[in-house]
Amino acid sequence: MTSKLEQLRAMTTVVADTGDIEAVRRLKPVDCTTNPTIVLKALGTPMFADTVTEAIRWGQSQGGSREGVVSAVADRLAISVGAALSELVPGRVSTEVDADLSFDTEASIAKGREIIKAYEARGIARDRILIKLASTWEGIRAAEVLQKDGIDCNLTLLFNKAQAIACADAGVFLISPFVGRILDWHVKASGKTFSAEEDPGVLSVRAIYDYYKSNGINTIVMGASFRNTGEIEALAGCDRLTISPALLEELDAAEGTLERKLSPETFSKVAPVKVDEKAFRWMLNEDAMATEKLSEGIRAFAKDLGSLRAMIDKELKAAA
Repeated sequence: MTSKLEQLRAMTTVVADTGDIEAVRRLKPVDCTTNPTIVLKALGTPMFADTVTEAIRWGQSQGGSREGVVSAVADRLAISVGAALSELVPGRVSTEVDADLSFDTEASIAKGREIIKAYEARGIARDRILIKLASTWEGIRAAEVLQKDGIDCNLTLLFNKAQAIACADAGVFLISPFVGRILDWHVKASGKTFSAEEDPGVLSVRAIYDYYKSNGINTIVMGASFRNTGEIEALAGCDRLTISPALLEELDAAEGTLERKLSPETFSKVAPVKVDEKAFRWMLNEDAMATEKLSEGIRAFAKDLGSLRAMIDKELKAAA
């Protein structure tokens, strides 16, 4: 019998949530997703030592303020990680817009365009890249503009149906509704243990999937942020799932039949909902979990981006 990972590949596009080059080479996902945490971790490995050195030397040749140079080097390093991943996967690589721009639509648009331009300068076409933005109202509006430019986007830190509906209305290419972080919040709030079928994160993604399929929405649903393989199995059949190497390894070693849980032929019917800015902000405000997890996620990514910039600043000073 084939492994559960191979069975999953037959019904869902498997994406690796990592910057670990060796893991990607070994596990052969279709796409890769990154974020500031993943990029920072990747750059700390020996494999990217020369990449860091090259970026620091490049930074020394750039004009402008120290802050601007540090930011430019950080972008260059994130794109270097993405470029390395793009050599190993046949599909897309997601690269994230700075978390500290999550509430700035115009700056997010500009950054997204800069990222695509930098990839194209390395010979990597825009149809290989997804620009990753937080699912704030401002991030969604930025994605709407970028999509019209022919730049496909991945909207992350998505915890609430209002976010998913607004993304669909904006014509977003792909959303990353989180599973494990939703579970974390409910476990902490209730003290309960949840089975995979009761998992609030799993139920959230299923509800979004049903809404999209019911209303003929083409935006791809990519479940993300898993805590265990049970959550993944409970979403088998979802358009895409982005999974850490450790959980991919578990699935690869697991035997038994993997039951399909989601299908574009057997979804539950859901009526369309109108979500303008007022409704979006109110629905998010009324969802304590989504409000807290969105803010927490942005802070965490901003912190890791700050750590990366601090490392770059230190290296630039040492090289001066």
